Amino acid sequence: MKFVIQRDDLVQSVQDVMKAVTSRTTIPILTGIKIVATEDGVTLTGSDSDISIESFIPAEEDGSEIVEIQETGGIVLQAKFFSEIVKKLPKDTVEIEVLNHFQTVIRSGKAEFNLNGLDPEEYPHLPQIEEGNGIKVSTDLLKTMIRQTVFAVSTSETRPILTGVNCQIENGELSCIATDSHRLAMRKAPIETNHDASYNIVIPGKSLNELNKILDDTDEPVEIVITENQVLFKAKHLLFFSRLLEGNYPDTSRLIPSDTKTELTLTTKEFLQAIDRASLLAREGRNNVVKLSTLDAGMIEISSNTPEIGKVIEQVQSQSVEGEELKISFSAKYMMDALKAIEGTEIYVNFTGAMRPFVLKPLHDDSILQLILPVRTY
Repeated sequence: MKFVIQRDDLVQSVQDVMKAVTSRTTIPILTGIKIVATEDGVTLTGSDSDISIESFIPAEEDGSEIVEIQETGGIVLQAKFFSEIVKKLPKDTVEIEVLNHFQTVIRSGKAEFNLNGLDPEEYPHLPQIEEGNGIKVSTDLLKTMIRQTVFAVSTSETRPILTGVNCQIENGELSCIATDSHRLAMRKAPIETNHDASYNIVIPGKSLNELNKILDDTDEPVEIVITENQVLFKAKHLLFFSRLLEGNYPDTSRLIPSDTKTELTLTTKEFLQAIDRASLLAREGRNNVVKLSTLDAGMIEISSNTPEIGKVIEQVQSQSVEGEELKISFSAKYMMDALKAIEGTEIYVNFTGAMRPFVLKPLHDDSILQLILPVRTY
């Protein structure tokens, strides 16, 4: 194998596939990046067997040559060293040549590196996913939906299914739900499907976080292809595979209260900043709890009291308060996460009593919902 490539394109691809490479793996060859050169261009692959990322660098794009292929072939190089070398090469072009016994030479300008490579045939094959029954979602929308839900996945392995985001596709609508059993985040959006498929899958939160970092902010569509135990996200020159979590996701629709006892309408930013200030004295340890009480004339009071540090009280003017009086305590962190995920200058908070879960959503928008369980304080 021998080719000359533009360094910047190579660096970008290496950074993308590196997101799937981990040093802690039971399969030693997975600490490497697989590089394959064909007539069409160069493909880089990284994998930790949960996530696999494939990045393609075309030989030419928009009329300019990116890669000059002199000899096709493949190699697996140690990811850690290869990625560092590529970043620090002196010139704009890089020549990569594989000699006998997988010895690989990397040249740029007057610098020359020799790396020991591994046999590409021994690298695990990526899952073969049949094309054709995919659904398309614009990149911007997909990234937003991930950002608005993935923070609520569970970080504890006691219930592995809750470490993922439940994605359901039905009647041309995609809905994503995440919960760690103390809070829940949900986002829905209409999507284009060319068939009446319905899916119900759980994608690991970790995979979605990595996918979010790699996808560019564009409105170009990403194609999503789902199989029994894998999901593939297909963007321009990029394939992102993730395994799916096995098991049944709990039915979360029962958690969302249908009745209401107290309703508040608030300015999102003002409310968020007040919670942030109240949490300053409540950050110690696990109990970052703040209290919300309704007062007269549409005022609400936000307070926090940590005996060994001090206390804080702040009044916030709401646009409207309807229903019963209320005193409720909740995690400041959960509330701030939820408020940051909601897009909209005004929010609507719906309480069904001091010990029942409450719901936040933007005014006049039912596509996003955040639910938080209160904290018992005596």
